Amino acid sequence: MKAMRHLRPFRRLTLPLAFFSAAAFAQYKAEPAGAPPSDLAPAIAKALQNNGTKITNNGTPYLEIWFRADKPSGAKSTEEAVTLPNIPQGALLAVIRLDGKGSDRRGQAIKPGVYTLRYSVMPVNGDHQGAAPQRDFVLMVPAADDKDPSATPSFEALVDMSKKASGTGHPAVMSLWKADDGKTGLSQQGDDWVIQTKLGDTPIALIVIGTAAA
Repeated sequence: MKAMRHLRPFRRLTLPLAFFSAAAFAQYKAEPAGAPPSDLAPAIAKALQNNGTKITNNGTPYLEIWFRADKPSGAKSTEEAVTLPNIPQGALLAVIRLDGKGSDRRGQAIKPGVYTLRYSVMPVNGDHQGAAPQRDFVLMVPAADDKDPSATPSFEALVDMSKKASGTGHPAVMSLWKADDGKTGLSQQGDDWVIQTKLGDTPIALIVIGTAAA
């Protein structure tokens, strides 16, 4: 779907940003990360792929990510501009470990640590009108507060959970969408670095490194 290229402004506005300093000059590489973190709740760890992906910046550990081993499915959403309509609100999709302090577009500090990533859809409430047609994203939740891989918290409940990751009145979010091909791995797409994988047989893409629009 070539039209997905037009979503980049929204994606840059929503991912946690300062996981990366001087991103334009960094040399990011991906390699196997091994098993999920040992401090995860056992049920969460069991739901993930056995081997994650480590991203390094000029050889320095940057972040690691483990995607869910299967694709959670539910009733098909009738919402418009959703690229993953069969994934339930609040479903666990991945776990990320940050090796250094970060901050998001609002300047919210994201501390080093382990976070779950749960799926949600940007509400149509006027706050983001015109930002992009794609409304899929994931919210970061401190892993210590997230124990049940089968839980599907409501949008409001998930926002409250994610506020603990940012420490502010706004959740910490990353941009996600259904990929237009079955490629896997890390690649640079414009100003952003995107990791692609599959949940079940569905290709997905997630921005892990990027820069905010001025």
